[in-house]
Amino acid sequence: MTEQQVRRSFVNCSKGEANSATLPRDLADLPWGELEVLGWRDPKAPLRGYLVVQREGRPVGVALRAADTRMSARRTVMCLLCQSTHSGDAVSLCTARRAGEAGRNGNTVGTYVCADLGCAARARSEIPPWLRERDPAEVGEERAAELRGQVETFLDAVLR
Repeated sequence: MTEQQVRRSFVNCSKGEANSATLPRDLADLPWGELEVLGWRDPKAPLRGYLVVQREGRPVGVALRAADTRMSARRTVMCLLCQSTHSGDAVSLCTARRAGEAGRNGNTVGTYVCADLGCAARARSEIPPWLRERDPAEVGEERAAELRGQVETFLDAVLR
């Protein structure tokens, strides 16, 4: 996926906002065939994040805003996309402006996600203890499919 394709994929921000987004440095080298979703935080705007997924043969991206407060590190919290558990400070409430008129009217949707938006890597690599007796590749594929489903559900809410 090219830089231009990623920038054009955003459904919930203006062209100016999409053009000002800082894209991952290794964008051209990413293994697109192995990624269910590309997620990253903007290093120039720490509360901004982005998710891009292939949907119906084309990239669809959403701009996110992380909450400016963090949960306690003493709590265990689950990312609702990759369903990995972390300390509370490693999970953020991220909101996305809804697409179209709803978003222009200020409507948003939100979910708790890994603060670094690294869900794609975790879905395949972090196998929960109760699944470790099974084939890791099979479990990774199942978790990746579940991640894709969760991201699709979130995108549906943004596009509604």
